[in-house]
Amino acid sequence: MDFSPSVLLVTGGAGFIGSNFVRHVLKTTPDAIVVTLDKLTYAGSIHNLDDLPDRERHTFVEGDINDRGLVEKLLREHEIDTIVHFAAETHVDRSIAGPGDFIASNVQGTYNLLESARSVWLLENRWDEHACRFHHISTDEVYGSLGPDDAPFTESSLYAPNSPYSASKAASDHMVRAWHHTYGLPVTTSNCSNNYGPYQHDEKLIPTVIRSCLNQSQIPVYGDGSNVRDWLYVDDHCRGVLACIRLGKLGEAYNFGGLFERANIDIVRDICRLMDEKKPMAVKHESLIQFVSDRPGHDWRYAIAVAKAARELEWTPSESFESGIEKTVSWYLRRSG
Repeated sequence: MDFSPSVLLVTGGAGFIGSNFVRHVLKTTPDAIVVTLDKLTYAGSIHNLDDLPDRERHTFVEGDINDRGLVEKLLREHEIDTIVHFAAETHVDRSIAGPGDFIASNVQGTYNLLESARSVWLLENRWDEHACRFHHISTDEVYGSLGPDDAPFTESSLYAPNSPYSASKAASDHMVRAWHHTYGLPVTTSNCSNNYGPYQHDEKLIPTVIRSCLNQSQIPVYGDGSNVRDWLYVDDHCRGVLACIRLGKLGEAYNFGGLFERANIDIVRDICRLMDEKKPMAVKHESLIQFVSDRPGHDWRYAIAVAKAARELEWTPSESFESGIEKTVSWYLRRSG
């Protein structure tokens, strides 16, 4: 059954992927209205929403997903029919240092949104699956770590989270599934590989490398840099999320990956070579690479299969890593002046 979102509440919409999704909806869905709810912690910035198209169709609300009164008020006042739940604590290092924030945001926050949706949509409005949709954004990290010869994760892979971050996301995934099967809340879930692109927070790998090159400072690389990730350009992810909301089967999960596996050290070297071309300095940027102590419990490899999304949502990534990283580096260079 196709679903056409009319008024979307995007949680975490001032963050990296959330702000790109807000921009994508406003560009591609002319009749849609978007309400962004963001707490504006370190991970979100109102400036990520500065250049939105059709701003009259967008409303920003500063607030916490754990404020149930606020969430229910927004659902009622804006007649929201779609929740797109990006809001989350996402950085593994921060989860190791302070796991409590991840439980509060990722577990308790998701519970609050589910209960708010159930209360307003199902109990008050008596809406069914034709009238509303709750889409939950997850991660490939809930599946754990792969060996060098293991097949990529699929939607049926067993959950095996290895960090407080991935454990908190796994818990939220299970709650979303349970609210569908127990209460009939119309939900879909998507699990994505490592995103990159404009507006990504400075602490993530690719922005860190670009910033270090610009500042001619040390580029830190965990361990020997051999950890492997699959890289997905953020616009491709946003296309997938919207396709999942429209075409996804209720209660189902869909994996979105970039179909590009690469060791972290090779990603760093790729960016250094691009910076040599675009912003040359006296020595090669690779000379800035410094290997540092590995993080505890660092998963070795992630890879994600997209056959289900291709089959049921007609989605595959459109950007190669080469085209996506060129766009990304150019965007950060323009921002740097």
